[in-house]
Amino acid sequence: MANLFSSFDPSTSFYIPLNWLSTILCLIFIPYSFWLIPNRSFSLWKKILSSLHKEFKTLLGPSSKGGTFIFISLFSLILYNNFLGLFPYIFTSTSHLVLTLTLALPLWLSFMIFGWINNTIHMLAHLVPQGTPPLLMPFMVCIETISNIIRPGTLAVRLAANMIAGHLLMTLLGNTGSSIPSSLIIVLLLTQILLLVLESAVAIIQSYVFAVLSSLYSSEVN
Repeated sequence: MANLFSSFDPSTSFYIPLNWLSTILCLIFIPYSFWLIPNRSFSLWKKILSSLHKEFKTLLGPSSKGGTFIFISLFSLILYNNFLGLFPYIFTSTSHLVLTLTLALPLWLSFMIFGWINNTIHMLAHLVPQGTPPLLMPFMVCIETISNIIRPGTLAVRLAANMIAGHLLMTLLGNTGSSIPSSLIIVLLLTQILLLVLESAVAIIQSYVFAVLSSLYSSEVN
C-alpha cells in the first residue's frame, strides 16, 4: 500500500518540499493579459463568478459588504488545485489535511471570535434550537457545541477524502493495465476516461460545497 499512496507524498529531493508550490502556480499559468483582453474563457469565467457572487450575497445577506469576494476566492483556489491534481505527475495539495485545515480552521475561528464578541446573545440562543423542550436543553447545548467545534474538521476531511478516493481509484485502474489481456485495454481506457470525467465533476462540486458551507457558517454569526 506504500506504493499506492506514494502519489500523495509531498517530499522532493530538495530540502524544501517544492510540491506545495503547485498551490500558487495559477499566478504563473494565467497571464496578466487574460484579465485584460476579453475572450471566451474570460467571459465564461466571468459568468461563473457573477453567479457565485449573487448566490453568496443571498446567503450572507445585504450586510455582507464585499464578503462574497472572500468565498469566491476560496472557491477559485480550491477548484484550481483540484483540477491541477488531475494532471499526471502533478502534486494534489487539496488531498492533504495540511492545506484543507489551513483553509477551514482560520475561517471558522474568525467567525466564532467575531460572533461571540459582537453577537453574544445571538450565539447563545443559537445553541438551543427553537421549540426545544426544557428537559432536553442541556443536551442540545452539548450537541450543538460539539457540532460547532467539529465544523472545520468536517470541512477539511470532506475535501481531502474525496480527492484521495478518486485518485486512488485512478491509480488502481492504471496499475492493472499491465496485467489484463490486450483485448480489454479499450475497456480500461474508456473506464479511465469516465472516471476522469467523474473526478472533474467531483472537483467542481467539492470546491462549491466548501465555499458554500463556509459562507453559511459566516451567515450564522451575523
